Amino acid sequence: MPVQAIAKIVGKEKLTEGIYKFSMKCKEIAETAKPGNFLEIKVSDSYEPFLRRPISIYNIDKENDVIEFIFQVKGKGTKMLMERKIGEDLDILGPLGYGTFDTKGHKKAYILGGGIGVFPLYELAKELTEEKTDVTVYMGFKTKDLVTLETEFEDVSNKLVITTDDGSYKEKGFAIDFMKEDCKKEKPDIIYACGPLPMLKLVQEFANAENIRCQMSLEERMGCGIQACVGCAVKVVKNGNENYEYVCKQGPVFDSKDVVI
Repeated sequence: MPVQAIAKIVGKEKLTEGIYKFSMKCKEIAETAKPGNFLEIKVSDSYEPFLRRPISIYNIDKENDVIEFIFQVKGKGTKMLMERKIGEDLDILGPLGYGTFDTKGHKKAYILGGGIGVFPLYELAKELTEEKTDVTVYMGFKTKDLVTLETEFEDVSNKLVITTDDGSYKEKGFAIDFMKEDCKKEKPDIIYACGPLPMLKLVQEFANAENIRCQMSLEERMGCGIQACVGCAVKVVKNGNENYEYVCKQGPVFDSKDVVI
């Protein structure tokens, strides 16, 4: 069950322009968090902005009671969060999301991340590696300046493919195309994906057509994180029946054969 906790900032690092990693001391959340969970973070002690900011968990260190998250500064709320300092406390709600990644029983897994969608996939890759799964990670970025976590993912994968749209670093092109080529040689048991919606639609179409199980972590505007505002509904089809589920509650991870995106 999620808890509301006051967590101390024990680490802060600028990864690249506008992208920051925070490390939080929080036993209550670290001991129950799973790959795919997210947090709702109160960024201000005042009423402006009023809503918390939903941010995916990047890394879980249960031994030291630490959780880490990475975010990109995009607006007023994330700018205020970026300005917080080591030693300060943050009001955090989590871990949230009952739809998490299934990491058990897979011999070979492909992980596909695009842009800031790469961040929630690290804890997944780490856990899969601990499960002795053969892991290949495909990370796509627009340009070299936005490439992050290369060393970290190298440590938790058997193979790492990095692409840039403009060819300024590593492979030129889109990460999904390199994943498709590898699928021709050897299909994985499962594909995991997180990133921009157009990328997720493409991987969904590919995985469903090839009959490869695929789990996708979705991003939607979430006002509350507990299904109270019902603002993050997505259509799902199960056993031929259409319904709506909520990214904050039943997600953020959905099976590609169930969710309509």
